[in-house]
Amino acid sequence: MTLSIFLMIGGGLVGLVVAAHWLVEGAARLGQRIGISAIIIGLTMVAFGTSAPELAVSLRAGFSGSADIAVGNIVGSNIFNILLILGLSAVILPLAVHADVLKRDLPLMIGVAALAWLMAVDGRISTPDGLLLTAILAAYLGWLVMAVRKGRAELDPEAQEAAQKKPRALWIDLLSVVAGIGGLVLAADFLVTGSVELARLLGVSELVIGLTIVSLGTSLPELATSLMAAIKGERDIAVGNIVGSNLFNILSVLGLTALIAPGGLLISAQAIALDFPVMVAVSLLCVPIFFIGLRISRADGAMMLLLLAGYLSVLVLLARGQLFSTAAIWQIGAAAAIFVLLVQGGSVLRVRASQ
Repeated sequence: MTLSIFLMIGGGLVGLVVAAHWLVEGAARLGQRIGISAIIIGLTMVAFGTSAPELAVSLRAGFSGSADIAVGNIVGSNIFNILLILGLSAVILPLAVHADVLKRDLPLMIGVAALAWLMAVDGRISTPDGLLLTAILAAYLGWLVMAVRKGRAELDPEAQEAAQKKPRALWIDLLSVVAGIGGLVLAADFLVTGSVELARLLGVSELVIGLTIVSLGTSLPELATSLMAAIKGERDIAVGNIVGSNLFNILSVLGLTALIAPGGLLISAQAIALDFPVMVAVSLLCVPIFFIGLRISRADGAMMLLLLAGYLSVLVLLARGQLFSTAAIWQIGAAAAIFVLLVQGGSVLRVRASQ
Protein backbone atom coordinates (compact mmCIF):
# COMPACT_ATOMS: atom_id res chain seq x y z
CA MET A 1 0.00 0.00 0.00
CA THR A 2 2.71 2.48 1.03
CA LEU A 3 4.83 1.66 -2.03
CA SER A 4 1.90 2.19 -4.38
CA ILE A 5 1.20 5.60 -2.83
CA PHE A 6 4.78 6.76 -3.32
CA LEU A 7 4.81 5.38 -6.86
CA MET A 8 1.65 7.37 -7.63
CA ILE A 9 3.13 10.56 -6.18
CA GLY A 10 6.54 10.08 -7.83
CA GLY A 11 5.03 9.13 -11.18
CA GLY A 12 2.66 12.08 -10.99
CA LEU A 13 5.47 14.55 -10.33
CA VAL A 14 7.63 13.25 -13.18
CA GLY A 15 4.63 13.14 -15.49
CA LEU A 16 3.73 16.76 -14.72
CA VAL A 17 7.19 18.04 -15.64
CA VAL A 18 7.38 16.03 -18.88
CA ALA A 19 3.80 16.79 -19.94
CA ALA A 20 4.24 20.52 -19.29
CA HIS A 21 7.29 20.54 -21.57
CA TRP A 22 5.37 18.76 -24.35
CA LEU A 23 2.44 21.15 -24.08
CA VAL A 24 4.52 24.33 -24.10
CA GLU A 25 6.72 23.08 -26.95
CA GLY A 26 3.76 22.17 -29.15
CA ALA A 27 1.72 25.26 -28.28
CA ALA A 28 4.61 27.63 -29.04
CA ARG A 29 5.14 26.07 -32.47
CA LEU A 30 1.42 26.05 -33.27
CA GLY A 31 1.25 29.71 -32.23
CA GLN A 32 3.89 30.50 -34.82
CA ARG A 33 1.94 28.62 -37.50
CA ILE A 34 -1.25 30.63 -37.00
CA GLY A 35 0.57 33.95 -36.81
CA ILE A 36 0.53 34.72 -33.09
CA SER A 37 3.07 37.39 -32.22
CA ALA A 38 6.44 36.12 -31.09
CA ILE A 39 6.19 38.53 -28.16
CA ILE A 40 2.95 37.00 -26.95
CA ILE A 41 4.31 33.47 -27.38
CA GLY A 42 7.43 34.31 -25.43
CA LEU A 43 5.64 36.06 -22.58
CA THR A 44 2.85 33.54 -22.12
CA MET A 45 4.46 30.19 -22.93
CA VAL A 46 7.32 30.49 -20.45
CA ALA A 47 5.05 31.66 -17.63
CA PHE A 48 2.46 29.01 -18.37
CA GLY A 49 5.08 26.31 -18.80
CA THR A 50 6.58 26.70 -15.34
CA SER A 51 3.15 27.00 -13.69
CA ALA A 52 1.38 24.26 -15.69
CA PRO A 53 2.05 21.59 -13.00
CA GLU A 54 0.55 23.82 -10.29
CA LEU A 55 -2.44 24.58 -12.51
CA ALA A 56 -3.12 20.94 -13.38
CA VAL A 57 -2.85 19.77 -9.77
CA SER A 58 -4.92 22.60 -8.29
CA LEU A 59 -7.69 22.22 -10.89
CA ARG A 60 -7.83 18.47 -10.30
CA ALA A 61 -7.84 18.92 -6.53
CA GLY A 62 -10.46 21.67 -6.68
CA PHE A 63 -12.82 19.55 -8.77
CA SER A 64 -12.38 16.51 -6.53
CA GLY A 65 -13.20 18.44 -3.36
CA SER A 66 -9.62 18.49 -2.04
CA ALA A 67 -9.48 22.28 -1.68
CA ASP A 68 -6.72 22.05 0.93
CA ILE A 69 -4.38 20.38 -1.57
CA ALA A 70 -5.27 22.96 -4.23
CA VAL A 71 -4.64 25.91 -1.91
CA GLY A 72 -1.62 24.32 -0.21
CA ASN A 73 -0.07 23.64 -3.61
CA ILE A 74 -0.34 27.30 -4.67
CA VAL A 75 0.67 28.91 -1.36
CA GLY A 76 3.40 26.35 -0.72
CA SER A 77 4.83 26.75 -4.23
CA ASN A 78 5.17 30.50 -3.75
CA ILE A 79 6.91 30.00 -0.40
CA PHE A 80 9.26 27.34 -1.82
CA ASN A 81 9.98 29.49 -4.88
CA ILE A 82 11.36 32.32 -2.76
CA LEU A 83 12.90 30.59 0.25
CA LEU A 84 14.18 27.39 -1.38
CA ILE A 85 14.82 28.18 -5.03
CA LEU A 86 16.10 31.74 -4.69
CA GLY A 87 17.93 30.78 -1.49
CA LEU A 88 19.64 27.76 -3.03
CA SER A 89 20.45 29.63 -6.25
CA ALA A 90 22.01 32.51 -4.28
CA VAL A 91 24.12 30.13 -2.20
CA ILE A 92 25.50 28.70 -5.47
CA LEU A 93 26.13 32.17 -6.93
CA PRO A 94 24.97 35.61 -5.69
CA LEU A 95 22.05 36.75 -7.86
CA ALA A 96 21.60 40.10 -9.60
CA VAL A 97 18.24 41.89 -9.47
CA HIS A 98 17.06 43.53 -12.71
CA ALA A 99 15.60 47.02 -12.50
CA ASP A 100 12.34 45.90 -14.15
CA VAL A 101 11.79 43.39 -11.34
CA LEU A 102 12.12 46.14 -8.71
CA LYS A 103 9.90 48.66 -10.47
CA ARG A 104 7.24 46.40 -11.97
CA ASP A 105 7.11 42.76 -10.91
CA LEU A 106 8.06 42.86 -7.21
CA PRO A 107 5.39 45.40 -6.15
CA LEU A 108 2.78 43.48 -8.12
CA MET A 109 3.86 40.14 -6.60
CA ILE A 110 3.49 41.58 -3.09
CA GLY A 111 0.18 43.18 -3.98
CA VAL A 112 -1.45 40.05 -5.38
CA ALA A 113 -0.13 37.94 -2.46
CA ALA A 114 -1.79 40.37 -0.02
CA LEU A 115 -4.94 40.40 -2.17
CA ALA A 116 -5.13 36.60 -2.10
CA TRP A 117 -4.82 36.62 1.70
CA LEU A 118 -7.54 39.27 1.94
CA MET A 119 -9.80 37.17 -0.28
CA ALA A 120 -9.17 34.10 1.89
CA VAL A 121 -9.98 35.74 5.24
CA ASP A 122 -13.71 34.96 5.00
CA GLY A 123 -12.93 31.25 4.55
CA ARG A 124 -13.54 31.03 0.82
CA ILE A 125 -11.94 32.29 -2.37
CA SER A 126 -15.11 32.64 -4.39
CA THR A 127 -15.92 32.55 -8.09
CA PRO A 128 -15.99 36.39 -8.29
CA ASP A 129 -12.58 36.42 -6.55
CA GLY A 130 -11.26 34.05 -9.21
CA LEU A 131 -12.68 36.27 -11.94
CA LEU A 132 -10.92 39.30 -10.48
CA LEU A 133 -7.57 37.48 -10.30
CA THR A 134 -7.78 36.28 -13.91
CA ALA A 135 -8.78 39.80 -15.03
CA ILE A 136 -5.67 41.20 -13.32
CA LEU A 137 -3.60 38.52 -15.10
CA ALA A 138 -5.03 39.52 -18.49
CA ALA A 139 -4.32 43.20 -17.78
CA TYR A 140 -0.77 42.38 -16.64
CA LEU A 141 0.02 40.32 -19.74
CA GLY A 142 -1.49 43.02 -21.96
CA TRP A 143 0.67 45.64 -20.29
CA LEU A 144 3.77 43.46 -20.72
CA VAL A 145 3.08 43.02 -24.44
CA MET A 146 2.77 46.80 -24.91
CA ALA A 147 5.90 47.44 -22.83
CA VAL A 148 7.98 45.01 -24.90
CA ARG A 149 6.69 46.43 -28.17
CA LYS A 150 7.55 49.97 -27.06
CA GLY A 151 11.02 48.87 -25.99
CA ARG A 152 10.45 49.55 -22.28
CA ALA A 153 10.99 45.89 -21.38
CA GLU A 154 12.82 42.92 -22.84
CA LEU A 155 12.06 39.26 -23.27
CA ASP A 156 14.43 37.12 -21.23
CA PRO A 157 16.46 34.47 -23.14
CA GLU A 158 14.07 31.67 -22.19
CA ALA A 159 11.12 33.64 -23.54
CA GLN A 160 13.03 34.45 -26.71
CA GLU A 161 13.73 30.76 -27.23
CA ALA A 162 10.03 29.92 -26.82
CA ALA A 163 9.15 32.61 -29.36
CA GLN A 164 11.63 31.38 -31.99
CA LYS A 165 10.90 27.67 -32.28
CA LYS A 166 11.97 26.16 -35.59
CA PRO A 167 9.08 24.74 -37.64
CA ARG A 168 8.48 21.01 -37.84
CA ALA A 169 5.72 18.70 -39.08
CA LEU A 170 2.22 19.85 -38.09
CA TRP A 171 1.19 16.43 -36.78
CA ILE A 172 4.12 16.44 -34.37
CA ASP A 173 3.04 19.79 -32.91
CA LEU A 174 -0.57 18.63 -32.59
CA LEU A 175 0.52 15.37 -30.97
CA SER A 176 2.76 17.29 -28.57
CA VAL A 177 -0.14 19.48 -27.43
CA VAL A 178 -2.58 16.58 -27.08
CA ALA A 179 -0.03 14.44 -25.25
CA GLY A 180 0.86 17.38 -22.99
CA ILE A 181 -2.75 18.06 -22.02
CA GLY A 182 -3.49 14.37 -21.53
CA GLY A 183 -0.29 13.87 -19.57
CA LEU A 184 -1.02 16.81 -17.27
CA VAL A 185 -4.53 15.51 -16.54
CA LEU A 186 -3.33 11.97 -15.88
CA ALA A 187 -0.28 13.00 -13.84
CA ALA A 188 -2.33 15.45 -11.76
CA ASP A 189 -4.85 12.68 -11.05
CA PHE A 190 -2.06 10.36 -9.87
CA LEU A 191 -0.47 13.05 -7.71
CA VAL A 192 -3.70 14.24 -6.06
CA THR A 193 -4.98 10.71 -5.42
CA GLY A 194 -1.62 9.63 -3.99
CA SER A 195 -1.39 12.77 -1.85
CA VAL A 196 -4.85 12.22 -0.35
CA GLU A 197 -3.97 8.61 0.46
CA LEU A 198 -0.64 9.68 1.98
CA ALA A 199 -2.40 12.24 4.20
CA ARG A 200 -4.74 9.52 5.45
CA LEU A 201 -1.88 7.10 6.00
CA LEU A 202 0.20 9.61 8.00
CA GLY A 203 -2.78 11.05 9.82
CA VAL A 204 -2.03 14.63 8.76
CA SER A 205 -4.18 17.16 6.95
CA GLU A 206 -4.32 17.41 3.18
CA LEU A 207 -3.21 21.03 3.61
CA VAL A 208 0.14 19.92 5.07
CA ILE A 209 0.69 17.50 2.19
CA GLY A 210 -0.23 20.22 -0.30
CA LEU A 211 2.12 22.71 1.36
CA THR A 212 5.06 20.30 1.37
CA ILE A 213 5.26 17.30 -0.98
CA VAL A 214 2.85 18.58 -3.64
CA SER A 215 4.07 22.18 -3.74
CA LEU A 216 7.72 21.16 -3.76
CA GLY A 217 7.08 18.71 -6.57
CA THR A 218 5.18 21.18 -8.74
CA SER A 219 7.97 23.74 -8.20
CA LEU A 220 10.50 21.47 -9.94
CA PRO A 221 10.37 23.40 -13.27
CA GLU A 222 11.14 26.66 -11.46
CA LEU A 223 13.89 24.94 -9.47
CA ALA A 224 15.53 23.52 -12.60
CA THR A 225 15.28 26.81 -14.53
CA SER A 226 16.64 28.99 -11.73
CA LEU A 227 19.48 26.65 -10.74
CA MET A 228 20.61 26.32 -14.36
CA ALA A 229 20.46 30.11 -14.77
CA ALA A 230 22.58 30.55 -11.63
CA ILE A 231 25.10 27.92 -12.72
CA LYS A 232 25.38 29.52 -16.19
CA GLY A 233 25.95 32.92 -14.61
CA GLU A 234 22.62 34.35 -15.89
CA ARG A 235 22.06 35.80 -12.45
CA ASP A 236 19.12 38.12 -13.15
CA ILE A 237 17.08 35.46 -14.97
CA ALA A 238 16.77 33.33 -11.83
CA VAL A 239 15.17 36.20 -9.90
CA GLY A 240 12.82 37.25 -12.70
CA ASN A 241 11.76 33.64 -13.23
CA ILE A 242 10.71 33.22 -9.58
CA VAL A 243 8.90 36.54 -9.26
CA GLY A 244 7.06 35.92 -12.54
CA SER A 245 6.16 32.39 -11.51
CA ASN A 246 4.74 33.57 -8.17
CA LEU A 247 2.63 36.15 -9.99
CA PHE A 248 1.33 33.52 -12.38
CA ASN A 249 0.61 31.05 -9.57
CA ILE A 250 -1.75 33.45 -7.82
CA LEU A 251 -3.32 35.22 -10.78
CA SER A 252 -3.65 32.19 -13.06
CA VAL A 253 -3.57 29.03 -10.94
CA LEU A 254 -5.49 30.34 -7.92
CA GLY A 255 -7.73 32.50 -10.09
CA LEU A 256 -8.71 29.78 -12.56
CA THR A 257 -9.12 27.15 -9.84
CA ALA A 258 -11.47 29.41 -7.83
CA LEU A 259 -13.29 30.36 -11.04
CA ILE A 260 -13.85 26.81 -12.25
CA ALA A 261 -14.16 24.77 -9.02
CA PRO A 262 -17.80 24.40 -7.89
CA GLY A 263 -18.53 27.05 -5.27
CA GLY A 264 -14.98 28.36 -5.26
CA LEU A 265 -12.27 27.19 -2.86
CA LEU A 266 -12.81 26.65 0.86
CA ILE A 267 -9.88 27.94 2.94
CA SER A 268 -8.94 26.25 6.21
CA ALA A 269 -8.33 28.15 9.44
CA GLN A 270 -4.63 27.17 9.45
CA ALA A 271 -4.11 28.52 5.95
CA ILE A 272 -5.70 31.84 6.93
CA ALA A 273 -3.79 32.16 10.21
CA LEU A 274 -0.38 30.83 9.13
CA ASP A 275 0.27 29.92 5.51
CA PHE A 276 -1.18 32.93 3.67
CA PRO A 277 0.58 35.32 6.10
CA VAL A 278 3.86 33.45 5.57
CA MET A 279 3.43 33.76 1.79
CA VAL A 280 2.90 37.53 2.15
CA ALA A 281 5.78 37.82 4.62
CA VAL A 282 8.31 36.08 2.36
CA SER A 283 7.12 38.25 -0.53
CA LEU A 284 7.77 41.36 1.59
CA LEU A 285 11.13 39.87 2.60
CA CYS A 286 12.25 40.32 -1.00
CA VAL A 287 12.06 44.12 -0.68
CA PRO A 288 15.09 44.68 1.59
CA ILE A 289 16.99 41.76 0.06
CA PHE A 290 16.51 42.99 -3.53
CA PHE A 291 17.18 46.67 -2.78
CA ILE A 292 20.34 46.22 -0.69
CA GLY A 293 23.05 46.22 -3.32
CA LEU A 294 20.60 45.09 -6.04
CA ARG A 295 21.65 41.51 -5.42
CA ILE A 296 20.85 38.42 -3.37
CA SER A 297 24.02 37.47 -1.53
CA ARG A 298 25.08 34.07 -0.24
CA ALA A 299 24.23 35.27 3.29
CA ASP A 300 20.72 36.16 2.07
CA GLY A 301 20.40 32.74 0.45
CA ALA A 302 21.47 30.97 3.64
CA MET A 303 19.00 33.08 5.62
CA MET A 304 16.19 32.06 3.25
CA LEU A 305 17.01 28.38 3.63
CA LEU A 306 17.04 28.70 7.43
CA LEU A 307 13.67 30.48 7.38
CA LEU A 308 12.27 27.67 5.23
CA ALA A 309 13.56 25.10 7.73
CA GLY A 310 11.83 27.04 10.50
CA TYR A 311 8.53 27.19 8.60
CA LEU A 312 8.62 23.47 7.83
CA SER A 313 9.37 22.76 11.50
CA VAL A 314 6.23 24.69 12.48
CA LEU A 315 4.21 22.66 9.98
CA VAL A 316 5.56 19.43 11.48
CA LEU A 317 4.71 20.58 15.01
CA LEU A 318 1.20 21.53 13.92
CA ALA A 319 0.73 18.21 12.14
CA ARG A 320 1.77 16.34 15.31
CA GLY A 321 -0.50 18.44 17.49
CA GLN A 322 2.42 19.89 19.46
CA LEU A 323 1.80 23.55 18.61
CA PHE A 324 -1.66 24.76 19.53
CA SER A 325 -1.08 28.31 20.72
CA THR A 326 -1.47 31.24 18.37
CA ALA A 327 0.83 33.14 20.73
CA ALA A 328 3.55 30.54 20.14
CA ILE A 329 3.27 31.04 16.36
CA TRP A 330 3.57 34.82 16.83
CA GLN A 331 6.63 34.33 19.04
CA ILE A 332 8.26 32.21 16.34
CA GLY A 333 7.38 34.89 13.79
CA ALA A 334 8.91 37.60 15.97
CA ALA A 335 12.10 35.55 16.34
CA ALA A 336 12.25 35.11 12.56
CA ALA A 337 11.77 38.87 12.06
CA ILE A 338 14.63 39.67 14.47
CA PHE A 339 16.84 37.15 12.63
CA VAL A 340 16.03 38.81 9.30
CA LEU A 341 16.77 42.28 10.69
CA LEU A 342 20.16 41.14 11.96
CA VAL A 343 21.12 39.54 8.64
CA GLN A 344 19.93 42.53 6.61
CA GLY A 345 21.70 44.93 8.96
CA GLY A 346 24.91 43.04 8.26
CA SER A 347 24.22 43.27 4.51
CA VAL A 348 23.80 47.04 4.72
CA LEU A 349 27.10 47.38 6.57
CA ARG A 350 28.89 45.22 3.96
CA VAL A 351 27.47 47.27 1.07
CA ARG A 352 28.48 50.56 2.72
CA ALA A 353 31.97 49.22 3.46
CA SER A 354 32.44 48.26 -0.21
CA GLN A 355 31.46 51.72 -1.50
